Amino acid sequence: MSNKVIGKKAVFPVLIALAVGLFSGVFAQETVRIGVSPVPHAQIVEVAAPLLAEQGITIEIVEFTDYVQPNLALASGDLDANFFQHAPYLEQFSADHGLDLTAIAAVHVEPIGLYSSRHESIDELPEGAQVAIPNDPTNAGRALLLLQANGLLELTEGAGTEATVLDIASNPLNLRFVELEAAQLPRALQDVAAAVINTNYALEANLNPLEDALLIEGGESPYANLLVVQTEREDDEVLQAVADALTSPEVREFIEETYEGAIVPAF
Repeated sequence: MSNKVIGKKAVFPVLIALAVGLFSGVFAQETVRIGVSPVPHAQIVEVAAPLLAEQGITIEIVEFTDYVQPNLALASGDLDANFFQHAPYLEQFSADHGLDLTAIAAVHVEPIGLYSSRHESIDELPEGAQVAIPNDPTNAGRALLLLQANGLLELTEGAGTEATVLDIASNPLNLRFVELEAAQLPRALQDVAAAVINTNYALEANLNPLEDALLIEGGESPYANLLVVQTEREDDEVLQAVADALTSPEVREFIEETYEGAIVPAF
């Protein structure tokens, strides 16, 4: 009889401790591996990391320099989350590779831009100029839509975000398009008249989107960069805490002060 009472008394403080941990929002020590592009994604995650450390969550940043491996690594379980892509790319890549991934937070927008090392405005682009664009489907369409919005070409009706060079209906300057891996585009600037470059790669190449881009997307861009997880883990409390940290006032302030409009918060 006394032994049973002692057992109950021993368990009671443990239950209290667990309840306090639960309601105070502090997790047992957790490590979350996030796959990111180096700039600006890794920088943004580094700002969120101390906020998560206060909750018992350690962030392990894994950097990738391409747009393929982060989703494959997430789907295989090598990562807990990734943060590098926008919704059209996520949807297309997941469909093409049969992946079940879900976005749980929209963090920031990186306006895509047209850059040149030879010309200071689109008015200087010559007849037959060679223009490099990303070769992945969603960013290729995004690049073509940017050029269309600024009168350099016209796409077939309804081409939308999945437009390809085959959808070009009118090309007044007879621009010649070269499709390259997105990460290679800054290096291609010396070889082409202009290139459409994602902001993360432009920043890595020390290009200032607001000062150096001949054209840049407006604030209406639907291409917010997302925190993505396996769909089966979208309600995971630890991953939701990461989403909260990445959309915190501290992260908003960092984005606004650091990138000065070249990158804008999406929350």
